[in-house]
Amino acid sequence: MKGWSHLARWCCGVWFVALLFCQGAAAQAPVRIALIETLSGPLANGGEAAFRNLVWATERVNARGGVALPGGGRPLQMVRYDSKGHSEEALAALRAAIDDGIRIVMQGNSSAVAAALIDAIGKHNEREPDKRVVFLNYAAVDPVLTNERCSYWHFRFDAHADMRMAALMQVLREDRSVQRIYLIGQDYSFGQAVLREGRRQLGLLRPDVQIVGDELHPLGRVKDFIPYATKIKASGAQAVLTGNFGNDLTLLVKAARDIGFEGKFYTFYGNALGVPGVLGEAGVGKVVAVAEWFANVPGESAQAFYRSFRQRFPRPQDDYVHMRMQLMMEALAQSIEKAGSLQAEALAQQLERAQVGLAGHTGSMRAADHQFQQPLRVVLMDRQGTPGVAFDSEGSGYGFRVIKTLPAEQAEQPHSCKMQRPQR
Repeated sequence: MKGWSHLARWCCGVWFVALLFCQGAAAQAPVRIALIETLSGPLANGGEAAFRNLVWATERVNARGGVALPGGGRPLQMVRYDSKGHSEEALAALRAAIDDGIRIVMQGNSSAVAAALIDAIGKHNEREPDKRVVFLNYAAVDPVLTNERCSYWHFRFDAHADMRMAALMQVLREDRSVQRIYLIGQDYSFGQAVLREGRRQLGLLRPDVQIVGDELHPLGRVKDFIPYATKIKASGAQAVLTGNFGNDLTLLVKAARDIGFEGKFYTFYGNALGVPGVLGEAGVGKVVAVAEWFANVPGESAQAFYRSFRQRFPRPQDDYVHMRMQLMMEALAQSIEKAGSLQAEALAQQLERAQVGLAGHTGSMRAADHQFQQPLRVVLMDRQGTPGVAFDSEGSGYGFRVIKTLPAEQAEQPHSCKMQRPQR
């Protein structure tokens, strides 16, 4: 009997430990986030860059115990769904994510995909109020997404195309060396919006500049940009204005270099994904880019932030950090904790009043249209080691120095959103 007593106590102890383990495991069940992104095909490098940034952001939240919810802290977990860059695939991925029980969706590298997701999520949320979804957008920057097509369930953390264009124009309006400019972009909603706004703002701020070319090309399908670069050079353009991203930008600037085009590039995304290495010395003083944050933003906190990213992702080809994605994840964590729930409406109520900061960079969500407001910076390519260029890009030996900073109140743009909030 004594032996049985010891055995019984041992079994009870094991059961108790197992119970505690199961309770702890349940308390620590991850908050899953669906990343619906281009993760294969010619534009996959942009999708993978987004994934790295989001994983790093979740790791930072998880390192401090995850998000505090009733029952204990819960880690964040990214779950990948490949849209292949197509709206139909993205909608299938959305359905799969919802079926998998995920209620937070992130996407960015296509405004056409984002528009499809906004529409589908709105219809789903109306049809199935117990399974509502929120959509956090980090890079789809067609202005209509927070204007005519704004949605209570959609939150954009990147500056939209008109905001970025206005920042670029602050530099271009003072660049009197440019008298002839060529506009080129990807033939879908974002690319069209960039060229449309480029024409408008040039007419207002630089009416003396002649637009010598204005064309769109297929998104992600051009393998050889030599014919386009040849037309650019033959036009006599002194600068190119483009919103191209990913391989569509890298191949364009490579073709321009190969045929000897010596003009400038005013870009939205010219600071990474192969561009600095492709251009090399030919890009010094000629490639301009705009974003909310860059590696060479002055200040020790900013430099420490960038160093920590490079420690986490040391390969040169992985060197593309997005502050907006970090703030987006901080805003999500903050909103989950304030809501005390993962229920979509409670979460949306907190997201539309989010105010966050990291490494000296701050921003806030504008509730009227769910467009994040933050400073914007314009940078110019230069050699590493020159004043203002402590860090290079992608191990190229060339980096970008800040030449213009617009505080959030100057970067802000008016909106035409008529927000429809759910009935309570």
